[in-house]
Amino acid sequence: MTDLKHRPSDDRQATALPMDLTARELARWSWRQVTSMRTALVLLLLLALAAIPGSVIPQENIDSLAVSQWRDNHPRLAPIWDRLDLFSVYGSVWFSAIYILLMISLVGCIIPRLFVYARALRAKPPRAPRHLQRLPESTSYTCDEDPEVVLTRAAKVIRRRRFRVVRLEGSDAVSAERGHLREAGNLVFHLAVIVVLVGVATGSLFGYKGGVIMFNGEDYGFSNNLTQYDDFAPGSLFDPSVMEPFTFKITDFDVSWITDGRRTGMARDFVAHLDYTTEPGAETQEYDLKVNHPLTIGGTDVFLIGHGYAPVITIKDGDGNVVQSGPTVFLPTNAQTFESFGVIKAPDAQPDQLGLEGTFYPTFAMSRDAEGNLSMPASVFGDAYDPLVSLFVYTGDVGLDDGSGSSVYVLDKSRTTQVMKKDGQPFRMDLRPGDTVTLPDGLGSVTFDGLQRWNKIQVSRTPGSMVALTGVVAALIGLLGSLFIRPRRVWVRARRRDDGTTLVEVARLDRSNGAVPGESTELADIVGSLRGSEKESS
Repeated sequence: MTDLKHRPSDDRQATALPMDLTARELARWSWRQVTSMRTALVLLLLLALAAIPGSVIPQENIDSLAVSQWRDNHPRLAPIWDRLDLFSVYGSVWFSAIYILLMISLVGCIIPRLFVYARALRAKPPRAPRHLQRLPESTSYTCDEDPEVVLTRAAKVIRRRRFRVVRLEGSDAVSAERGHLREAGNLVFHLAVIVVLVGVATGSLFGYKGGVIMFNGEDYGFSNNLTQYDDFAPGSLFDPSVMEPFTFKITDFDVSWITDGRRTGMARDFVAHLDYTTEPGAETQEYDLKVNHPLTIGGTDVFLIGHGYAPVITIKDGDGNVVQSGPTVFLPTNAQTFESFGVIKAPDAQPDQLGLEGTFYPTFAMSRDAEGNLSMPASVFGDAYDPLVSLFVYTGDVGLDDGSGSSVYVLDKSRTTQVMKKDGQPFRMDLRPGDTVTLPDGLGSVTFDGLQRWNKIQVSRTPGSMVALTGVVAALIGLLGSLFIRPRRVWVRARRRDDGTTLVEVARLDRSNGAVPGESTELADIVGSLRGSEKESS
């Protein structure tokens, strides 16, 4: 009996767990896990799942108005969402971690496969199996021609079908192969995913997004510099010098409304008419800005993403001084009827600071309950047919004196007192354009002067967008190739039998996943071409 020596190192490598490995072995094991195709697929799924909150929850760098409104409507959830970075999903640490790991995994998967594919391209079709009749698709026939003539004809017939054909030295068969581009399609798809990720990352690092609310009219304009934005989200490597020096203003705004059906009162479409210049001193140009039809200036896109009403309110304090005057943005709470909520602050009012909070109704009406009695006020149409603003009044510290940041869409009532009527009910003003209401206790007066329209404009620069688009197109091409190209092999063997005839065996092997033997007529077509050529030659 042979004496076998125990080799602990071999046993350890065969049964080692990750915690039993050396640092080098652990690093190699970790790299293999990260760069496996299974890990790449899991990370791709995680990236898709991680993007869902960015689609469902309003994002700070896309629509800060919606974020502010969401915070107001969900005061308990908002702090949790902030800790999880759900208002800025695509800039969060956890999303970036998935993103970077996916990049590493894809690169680690693809580079070795590129070398394997390069070797496969140079490789010749394999030698014919010994027993062709055992393959799922095979047939045979006899003829009187010499085997060399049959094999020469077979090579020509199969080559016309765009196969790679070879006859190995000393072989009595012709070998042919086709469909290498299927693997190329897989590689192109994975490479294209990397290109898309690189393009998106380039835009995130070097680009920026900013939002601004603009009122209509000649008195309101915008210049593309940092001081003009209401909210601005630059990339980590953003350089302010790349900002194009364009300017624009909204000269007019048109809305068409749905007047019948279940969506009556909803805006059908809307357009902001712009006058813009691409640089100082340049000629003024016009553009009709619509949803999904941005204005492109250089590498920057200007989008129209929302609109609403801004009641023009004038507040006079108890001394008769105008302490607040102009349009105030009210945020829509109903996307169909444009019923909107807003806050107006007058920190300079005397003898007490004033804060107004309430609702704007473009077309005011009193809704009715099931019994037909008037119940709650509401807006029944999005257009301003009968505008009314209903406001409650608060006095005290409105939160602008301590220097801390506060939302213009939120009134901090913790240090204020609501103004009440003599009967103990809250004092409420219902104002139509032109109405003035005198506040009790000598606090002043409030006038509803009229209406303005506001538009939410988003300005974004994404330098990697064309790279990402190229990657998407390449991924689609690669996916189509991997789905519809079917790798397959064909062999034709010709041997002289004892009776002087030639036995011709033809076999086909479809290497596609899910291929069903016999579902293709390719084998029959090849045999038909061979026998047809045989008859022509005879």
